[in-house]
Amino acid sequence: MSMRGKAWTFKDDIDTDAIIPARYLNTSDPESLARHCMEDADPSFPEKVRPGDIIVAGKNFGCGSSREHAPLAIKTCGVGAVVAASFARIFYRNAFNIGLAILESPEAAKRIRAGDELEIAPGGGLIRNLTRGEEYAATAIPPFMAEILAAGGLIGYLQKKVKDDG
Repeated sequence: MSMRGKAWTFKDDIDTDAIIPARYLNTSDPESLARHCMEDADPSFPEKVRPGDIIVAGKNFGCGSSREHAPLAIKTCGVGAVVAASFARIFYRNAFNIGLAILESPEAAKRIRAGDELEIAPGGGLIRNLTRGEEYAATAIPPFMAEILAAGGLIGYLQKKVKDDG
């Protein structure tokens, strides 16, 4: 499974309040959340992002509260993957649980610029910057986590497991 999209860059320490501001947490409707994704970091992001686009950020992406709304808002607004130098651990797990591909690559986070066209192969841990003609390695996703991603998240994975074992 590979994906291709435009890079949207953000700095270090993007917390869950920047991803989905607390003032919108009166709903858990994914579409409502998506309309406000990243708006405190970039007010025009929800209107400009296109399906398959890729968020690229510095270190500690997703820090702050453990709310699952953050990766859900990102996925629902159409972002295909998030590449960062590092992730907050709870965000990392929540992202996989809802089927959002995330890759850790300090080199990619440093070299990619806003608007670069990227191609990502999450399973292989490879990020290609088609605009710059560069490739970056990402930390490999463990096979079990790759299965969760391929199933669209933890619920899909468990449903498949029950069906296959039943």
